[in-house]
Amino acid sequence: MPQHPSSSQYVTRFAPSPTGELHLGHVAHAAWVWGVAAVLNARVILRIEDHDRGRCRPEYEQRILEDLKWLGCPLDPESLSSLEAGPSPFRQQDSEGHYQRALNTLADEGLVYGCTCSRAMIAEEVGDGIVSGQEQRYPGTCRDRGVSPGPGVGIRVRLPDEVVTFKDRLLGHQSQTPAQQCGDLLIRDRNGNWTYQFCVTVDDLRHGVTLVVRGDDLLSSAGRQILLARLLGREDPSSFLHHPLVYNREGVKLSKRDRSVAFGELRAVGRTPAQVLGMSLSASGVIDAMRPVDVAELGELLLGMLPDGHSSE
Repeated sequence: MPQHPSSSQYVTRFAPSPTGELHLGHVAHAAWVWGVAAVLNARVILRIEDHDRGRCRPEYEQRILEDLKWLGCPLDPESLSSLEAGPSPFRQQDSEGHYQRALNTLADEGLVYGCTCSRAMIAEEVGDGIVSGQEQRYPGTCRDRGVSPGPGVGIRVRLPDEVVTFKDRLLGHQSQTPAQQCGDLLIRDRNGNWTYQFCVTVDDLRHGVTLVVRGDDLLSSAGRQILLARLLGREDPSSFLHHPLVYNREGVKLSKRDRSVAFGELRAVGRTPAQVLGMSLSASGVIDAMRPVDVAELGELLLGMLPDGHSSE
């Protein structure tokens, strides 16, 4: 397992899912990750988040690594060499044992239970059930049913009904109540797949991640991940920074299905790494007008956007 960093150095991560090719939104995210890392002198590890076994492909992972090298982002030697060598602790599909041990830790504390509910069943039971227009809250249908683990049975963790507060480095003070937002968290689905929320929390803990830089569409996940990490024994939560996303002309967040901004197509028509970085930073509002941006400029560009500058708080 990777060694945890000294307390004097932040560790963050760039953690793409190999379900398709990178697009401008991923480039903007990479710019934020490596830019903030430059401001805070943080290490950036690479992690492949391929917990979705149905959609992830090895060829997409290879293309992602090639694109990051082309872009010029300083790649962490340990995680990069580990991923390129074969099975790796920085790849989720190679980390089954870590997730099972984390589940056992929660089970030993009596914090998990079996759940047979499908999304359709939950929707039928709670109706709209949407909190602040964002998500559907699990109503706790199976919490006290005593469902035994097994095929076709999901696993949820009991979340205490408490408020989680934290200071986002870009958005300021935040207050969330995960039990009211999402209810008890699904950590393994009925098909036996580990969930995103569980995997990233376990991974950040075992990889020694102390700074999470990601899009603001994931802001609502922070509180539940802080709470889940605490249930797993983490004393000091990660620091968070949620940055603006890149949207298309219709105001929809870019996805891998939006072929008009696919990374590979930009490379194919002769765009340079600096031009692609500039396009992504312009689209996300970091710079006012599109211009080439070198990777070495990212720290200086983002420093002025952080309320606390290079504060280590």
